[in-house]
Amino acid sequence: MKDLSAMLALLALLPSLVWAQQYPDCQHGPLANNSVCNTGLSPRERAQGLINAMTVGEKLNLTHNNSPGVARLGLPSYNWWGEALHGVAAAPGVNFSDSGEWSYATSFPQPITMTAAFDNGLLYAIGDVIATEARAYNNANRSGLDYWTPDINPFRDPRWGRGQETPGEDTYVVKQYIDNYVTGLQGGHNPATYKVIATCKHFVAYNMEGWQGNNRYGYDAIVSTQDLAEYYMQPSQQCARDTKVASIMYSYNAINGIPACANPYNIDSILRGHWNWTADGNYITSDCTAIQNMFTDHHAFDSRQQTVGAALNAGVDVDCGFYNPTYLSSALSLGLIEESTLDQSLLRLYSGLVRAGYFDPPNTPWRHLTWKNVSTPKAEDLALKVAEEGIVLLKNNGVLPVTISEDKNLTVLLVGGWINATTQLQGNYAGPARTLVSPWMALQNVSNLETIVVQWYESPLIRAIDTQPDLILWIDSTNEAAAEGEDRNTIRWDNLQIDAVEMLATSGIPLIAVHMGEQVDDSAFLSNPNVSAVVWAGYPGMLGGQALVNVLTGKVAPAARLPLTQYPTDYVDLVPMTDMSFRPNSTTGNPGRTYKWYDNATVEFGYGLHYTNFSTAITSPSTSSFDIQSLVSACGTYAHADQCPFRPYSNTTSSLSVQVSNTGSTGSDFVALAFVSGNYGPAPYPIKSLVAYERLFGIGPGKSQTANLNITLGGLSRHDENGNQILYPGSYSILVDVPTQSTWNFTLTGTQYMMDEWPQA
Repeated sequence: MKDLSAMLALLALLPSLVWAQQYPDCQHGPLANNSVCNTGLSPRERAQGLINAMTVGEKLNLTHNNSPGVARLGLPSYNWWGEALHGVAAAPGVNFSDSGEWSYATSFPQPITMTAAFDNGLLYAIGDVIATEARAYNNANRSGLDYWTPDINPFRDPRWGRGQETPGEDTYVVKQYIDNYVTGLQGGHNPATYKVIATCKHFVAYNMEGWQGNNRYGYDAIVSTQDLAEYYMQPSQQCARDTKVASIMYSYNAINGIPACANPYNIDSILRGHWNWTADGNYITSDCTAIQNMFTDHHAFDSRQQTVGAALNAGVDVDCGFYNPTYLSSALSLGLIEESTLDQSLLRLYSGLVRAGYFDPPNTPWRHLTWKNVSTPKAEDLALKVAEEGIVLLKNNGVLPVTISEDKNLTVLLVGGWINATTQLQGNYAGPARTLVSPWMALQNVSNLETIVVQWYESPLIRAIDTQPDLILWIDSTNEAAAEGEDRNTIRWDNLQIDAVEMLATSGIPLIAVHMGEQVDDSAFLSNPNVSAVVWAGYPGMLGGQALVNVLTGKVAPAARLPLTQYPTDYVDLVPMTDMSFRPNSTTGNPGRTYKWYDNATVEFGYGLHYTNFSTAITSPSTSSFDIQSLVSACGTYAHADQCPFRPYSNTTSSLSVQVSNTGSTGSDFVALAFVSGNYGPAPYPIKSLVAYERLFGIGPGKSQTANLNITLGGLSRHDENGNQILYPGSYSILVDVPTQSTWNFTLTGTQYMMDEWPQA
């Protein structure tokens, strides 16, 4: 969405903007006799009663995010726009106090750091805590029940300005994130009453902010049917078909010439048709100004009335912007929309609020939550744990963990722009936090440790020589940070940063480089033998500094894995951001995107070191040949064939067993990753694809645990050029860990099976 400060300034001009939300009074006043307050009816029946009582003029007023309500009926104003990417955050529909109570919320790490933990239980817990705090704000009339989160667009290009908001580049990881985080937010899988209403954004193929003359408001993403079905649509399929998210946001860009907010193929054929996303309360919102961008930037329509009419007719229920309030009435007068279409949108919107308990009595679920449920010690402990689990160790020559003697002080020279970073640790879409702990602040509480802080102009090398510290700790992020509305041009460290680290490395003092923020090429540090260790901490949130110090000092053993590829610097010279394809192409020069298609990474997706050593061993099944028809026949009641488990041992065992042994001297977690590879289906073939993972906890020295990796038939399938998902006969390999430690080879025999026939445009 547009920069929040700019949007807030614009929205402040609207006289109808009301910060405080308010529950309808279903016990007294005009609504008391309306069927919307009858809890014995279905959400659709209740919402229909409300809409039947409205005039057409009143209906027209309710089609943008900042709804004035209908005073005559006792329907309060309501703002659908809330934000909670990694904690309740500022938005037109959320009201924080300047200080004291209601002035903060728990601020978790950014999703790109969350998913580095590869811990699904954490993701659910985060969603649950955020929903609890959102409900508390709602109960205090400080927010609505709708939150436009999460961002589910896969991180396909390292220059993208909003990559930090995403769970990474791999669609399997993104889908696991969605299923756990959205379920936590909404209060369970397809609950009768939503805890809050989550929104998956942005549908679809949105990966452009502003790059070399291309901007997101008018960008036309040219995407093959194969890439659309195989990659860009997979997260949305998880949201709509499988996790059953309540709301979806449509993006700024066009897809193959048709703007997203007026794209009947995506909306009717795929979303509401193929995926049957038609439950009571399932509504679509535009991204903010995306409807007017169809006229001003895409030039898709001849008039503003045609523009708003096209969006409403396509099924976009909320205009986050200004075109609906201004032009929808005249579009109706011109016959460009029907009142029945308007009714259908309002039916979806208010059915959703009914399902969230908005019209229910005060004793309904979650109405008891108060300020005491916000940023509790338990919630902040979870924020710390998420940050600790998401820190990735990329290099270590033995200097980590840092040992601090009880009888001798350790002197550390601190260098870099993020030594005392606070708000920077949160990344974008961050709400105010009760406290922010920088690395420097956390180090002050470590016994027997002295720190010397060096500014760049003081010459860190000279200070290192003069003071002879025991350790140098460099903490920084790239100077060309990505941001919403702006993509990066480079993925390299600034020359001054590289020079500083390389100069410090000549001092002979152990040097730890801590890479914060966005992914950039760490090859200069990884290849330098005098750089002792390299750590990536991303955006670790409100307690990120404490989490980093806990990992560096060994209080916590690292086990995270990179959720994206770290590309070499020259990658950006090989493929433009406008190239939406993934497979290597000798004609265009595209070297391939993501770990599935690119094989020259600086650091590979899924890589991460430990403070100990691990070995893995696959428990080999008794057979290595499986008949496709037999596998499919054993699926039973699974609604979709791609969700059917692959049973390598028997018809009753649906997971691959991998023994993980700690062969070192330090207890640690371990993330077991399973990839599939093989030359089956349409060429070219991906290098490998992630099909399962499990984080094992607290494996002691000399101890073993078993990872049960649940592989589905969908994980073994491929998509053809028409987007069809097919299970092919051929030779397969399961590869465990990065780099690969264990391999199991097997074959699928018989005829290929159509798992999902993709609708053609």
